[in-house]
Amino acid sequence: MKKIIIIVLVSIVSFSSKAQDFEILLEAGASDANTLLSNYFEPAFTGFGYGLNGGWFNTAKTHKNLGFDLTVTANLALIPDDALFYTFNNADYRNARLSQGTSRDFPTFFGPTTNPDDIGDITFNPDTENEIRFSAPQGFDPESEFGLNAVPVPMAQLGIGIYKNTDLKVRWTPEIDLDGNGTFKLFGLGVLHDVKQWIPGLKLVPIDLSAFVGFTNMKTEFFIDEAAGQRAQFDVNGLVIQGLISKKFSILTVYGGLGFSSTKTSFALLGDYDIEGIDLPTDPIDFDFNTSSLRATAGLRIKLAILTLHGDYTLQEYNTLTAGVGFSIR
Repeated sequence: MKKIIIIVLVSIVSFSSKAQDFEILLEAGASDANTLLSNYFEPAFTGFGYGLNGGWFNTAKTHKNLGFDLTVTANLALIPDDALFYTFNNADYRNARLSQGTSRDFPTFFGPTTNPDDIGDITFNPDTENEIRFSAPQGFDPESEFGLNAVPVPMAQLGIGIYKNTDLKVRWTPEIDLDGNGTFKLFGLGVLHDVKQWIPGLKLVPIDLSAFVGFTNMKTEFFIDEAAGQRAQFDVNGLVIQGLISKKFSILTVYGGLGFSSTKTSFALLGDYDIEGIDLPTDPIDFDFNTSSLRATAGLRIKLAILTLHGDYTLQEYNTLTAGVGFSIR
């Protein structure tokens, strides 16, 4: 998790090798830099939010009192094809213009890697003494490197059975130092409750039926120039509400569910940044994405003594593939 967060934040703060120097973006002013950055990174941020919502459950059956499980999952939020490009329209910007034409599609962070000469140029402050031209950023193109366009989000959580066939699930990471580059912390809380017990006539039906709600918050800071108070802040909040059903066949459990997922991801570049000829406000970059989607999950779990292995697929705005391993004691 630490290495993934560092890679994502370094890419955002420095704009990686895709956009030359991050300060070039600020040459266009805070408003245009916010618009361009948000368009470029939207699929990465949105995918991270949906990935953070994955891995909460692998059965509808709750623990007995003080039964528990410890589970580690890998969630892959798949980037849809229509998120590989964004449209740059001159009308959406104050000081930035295409060098040719008024509208053009450029790769997002997950778009294809393209020869810079083929992407096209953007001009900041055209027809002024501060005019600067640079190539639009290329995509990271993970599909060519890894065979898949996806945001990976690992997760670990503890579940414990409490009163009235209810499981309390906790995700928690104390504040972690990111190798001197910043800090990371995470907290999540979920509740899985057996609703079958409250429905007359269902107690004898050999299925498990539960309701789940879970919330996760992740907060990361990355230091650019700590002495000068320059830092980047990346926050993600995720909410899942889902009805679950499962059926056990010996060591195999089939599970599924329908529900709702929402995410809010935000990024801010905090501090003062001095660029000659450009009047920048304090904290010049600040944007966020709010998304919501219906979700449908189907999965399988194998339990060998106390060892569990599971995998599931969730249909939503950014479909998510989850695989996990854990220990469960009823």
